[in-house]
Amino acid sequence: MILVDGKPSHHVVLLDGDVKMAWEDALAWSAEQGGDLPSREEQALLYANLKSEFECDWYWSNTQYSRSNAYAQEFRLGSQHYNGKYSTLRARAVRRLPI
Repeated sequence: MILVDGKPSHHVVLLDGDVKMAWEDALAWSAEQGGDLPSREEQALLYANLKSEFECDWYWSNTQYSRSNAYAQEFRLGSQHYNGKYSTLRARAVRRLPI
């Protein structure tokens, strides 16, 4: 569950599928799955609760850092950092269910 302004906003549902691609391709792929890439906050929640569902690798978030970079979550130790959008990283899609 994600909080906005201290109130529950939505549940995050992890969808099937795990791909490796550039950021814009990952955004398009996640939309084709009926979802979106997770936000940085959602990735931290997924790391804390569903780490075993991920490879020990970097996964794209939907959050841009700059025009040419976007944030990613590393699922071995839990760090977040930005990478070049043309880098090939893993991606998982999520669906948000409003509360």
